[in-house]
Amino acid sequence: MSKLMVSVSGIRGIYGESLTAEIALKYAAHFGVFSGREKIIVGRDSRVTGPAMFNAVTAGLMSVGCDVVDIGVVSTPTVLLAVEESDAMGGISITASHNSAEWNAMKFIGKNGMFLFPENAKALVSSFQNEVDYIGWDKIGKLSKDDNATERHINKIMNISYLNINEIKAKKFKVVIDSVNGAGGLISPKLLKDFGCEVIELNSEPTGIFAHTPEPLNKNLTQLEKAVKEHNADIGFATDPDVDRLAIVDENGNCLGEELTLLLSENFILSKIKGDIVTNLSSSMASEDIAEKFGVKIYRTKVGEINVGKMMMEINSPVGGEGNGGIICPEVHFTRDAPAGMAVILGYLAESGKTVSELANQIPKYYFAKNKIKVDPSKLDNIMAKVPEIFADYELNTTDGIKILGDKFWIHIRKSGTEPIIRVYVESETAERSEQICEETIEKLVG
Repeated sequence: MSKLMVSVSGIRGIYGESLTAEIALKYAAHFGVFSGREKIIVGRDSRVTGPAMFNAVTAGLMSVGCDVVDIGVVSTPTVLLAVEESDAMGGISITASHNSAEWNAMKFIGKNGMFLFPENAKALVSSFQNEVDYIGWDKIGKLSKDDNATERHINKIMNISYLNINEIKAKKFKVVIDSVNGAGGLISPKLLKDFGCEVIELNSEPTGIFAHTPEPLNKNLTQLEKAVKEHNADIGFATDPDVDRLAIVDENGNCLGEELTLLLSENFILSKIKGDIVTNLSSSMASEDIAEKFGVKIYRTKVGEINVGKMMMEINSPVGGEGNGGIICPEVHFTRDAPAGMAVILGYLAESGKTVSELANQIPKYYFAKNKIKVDPSKLDNIMAKVPEIFADYELNTTDGIKILGDKFWIHIRKSGTEPIIRVYVESETAERSEQICEETIEKLVG
């Protein structure tokens, strides 16, 4: 039996095991009370357990007096934007993001249209210990539907100030989009067509039966790479099931890796708007090079979209995000947004007159190795406790997990907030060195 994961990131589990309709109802009710029993917006990705989860979440919210607005199957950034631009006191996105199809989850959203700030999330988690005070029949919440959230999201992206829409349309880019049968099939093709692109769609049916492993990593995108070459396309885009992470395939059919999504966006946006940038501790050293090029500072935060977005708000940053393909474009909102990332990359392509591979070659080259250690949850802390001893001779950063700073390389070791695993990230000047360091690190930790 899998374990329900309850954290500041939300509630996540395997449906029918650790996560059931009864559990979803209870946690939704808690969130409704926490949010003042006011209006809550609910959207979901395409997972086959989504309707059952939606009905449970809605029942929980209405049973504590919350009015619920159903915005249907939408991207997670669409839910966030819908909350921000409404009078709702919060929202719930029903999605397990990049997890495989048997998983589902609830992500809790504050009235500002961002995931709960850490201090608020901790308060919510603490409140789960309380009994739920359900209300009587005469105060039950109402359910309504809003079918226009995706259209509003697209319009917001189309109005990014530094994008030359006519210039993009004039290029008539040929784009292949892989939505992995997630929620992206309902927003990405339409957005691209609005930009005048010829769109070749892969896996656009929002069935929740994912066409391949849903995380948009290079190894999972061979179908997209092949399609870009076969169609002689200008670019390929891939998203995860809830459409907050974006990967890019160049015109030669080569997957660039998720890191390049943020780095290309930084290069373009900083040429338009000068300002300090923000990313997390596990993202590429190339961001430092780009910041230096434009004469701005870079701020590093704990891993997690909310940590990056919160810092961006505080310093009024024009661009930021995470190296997992999570671009944050503040002119849309301070949250990871793959469709907004597509718009930024198309804008860069159109203005530069260069190909994707040419733009990528302008980015300083470092090489990542990423792996994970799957262990019994009870052993996670014991493994983490080994790290300071193993790397006692190096400079250590303990802001988020432990980051080891070496000579032209770094290692970041941290417990996942969404799965019972320890993630190991390495970056250095060569792919071989990064892989070697990553393998040696894991051997030392599990040995």
